[in-house]
Amino acid sequence: MSSASQPFTASSDLGGLPHPELQIFFERMGEKRYRANQVMKWIHQKRATSFSEMTDLPKTLREKLQNEAYITVPRVEAVAASADGTKKFLMAMSDGQRIETVLIPSEGYDTLCVSTQVGCAMGCRICRTATLGFRRNLSAGEIVAQLNEVRRQEPERNITNVVFMGMGEPLSNFDNTVAAIQILTHPSGPQISWRRLTISTAGLPDKIIQLGQLVRVKLAVSLNAVTNEQRSRIMPINRKHSVEELISALEKFPLPRGMRITIEYVLINGFNDSDADARGLVRLLSRVRAKVNLIPFNDELSQEFRSPTPERVAAFQNILLSKSLTAIVRKSRGRDILAACGQLAGLAKDAAA
Repeated sequence: MSSASQPFTASSDLGGLPHPELQIFFERMGEKRYRANQVMKWIHQKRATSFSEMTDLPKTLREKLQNEAYITVPRVEAVAASADGTKKFLMAMSDGQRIETVLIPSEGYDTLCVSTQVGCAMGCRICRTATLGFRRNLSAGEIVAQLNEVRRQEPERNITNVVFMGMGEPLSNFDNTVAAIQILTHPSGPQISWRRLTISTAGLPDKIIQLGQLVRVKLAVSLNAVTNEQRSRIMPINRKHSVEELISALEKFPLPRGMRITIEYVLINGFNDSDADARGLVRLLSRVRAKVNLIPFNDELSQEFRSPTPERVAAFQNILLSKSLTAIVRKSRGRDILAACGQLAGLAKDAAA
């Protein structure tokens, strides 16, 4: 498996280096390669926040690391708790930029929704994060550190699933997203199975194909419309990459046996929720191994768009099911704390004001 190139600097974030790069880092220091396993386990499994805690390293090495490297440790500035158990964490990075991370509890396991950028450049009209604009990419270390920090904050939680569905477009921050995947899934890292790791994208065809060539990961795609006219109205990325280009890329994405691509489809009243839209979706996905998550639009996100009635949602779903296309109506979690789909930005925006 190839790894994204992580250039070493005068002070490198060791929590953001995949295992091969970490081995090279220690070799350049004149150390043995096995130090990479030791340090990865300290950072990602024991969740050390400083090199002084790494007691199985020689004292001289620990002192050298203090001078030549660091570990990203986000500062949790606020936590919002939902009535349904969801928690949203406002985290500040070392430069003061803020992102949001969401912990979603389930029966027997928990899921963490991580951010990959501060803000987002996609400009989707059905997403609150778009109102922040784009500020910067997160490093691989900053992406992975969200999991490590929430595990520190919530040690009783069993976080086995990670979804890249927070602030930002993961594939626009491609190298750091790939590096974070490699760290998350490494045996000496946080030990997240690739089968429990999902990348959600607005749809960058070339990057989707490249992602499938570099790493094993589950893929979710925000489609939200079946025609270019519709999709371009709510997702500006479609003006550059058409629905047809996107579907072609999905056909080429490598899928292990039994695995399907998740198609996320936000249902908007009178816009993309008709019977004709449902039939168009069936046709569009006829050559893609896919399942569909139907997400009724969150009325708080826009004055222009509205959520369809439960009856319309059910009718749309039934058309998909009648054509043997798996379709699930996704329950929104954390709406009361602005942690549901498309809502992230609230705490970050307030903190920046």
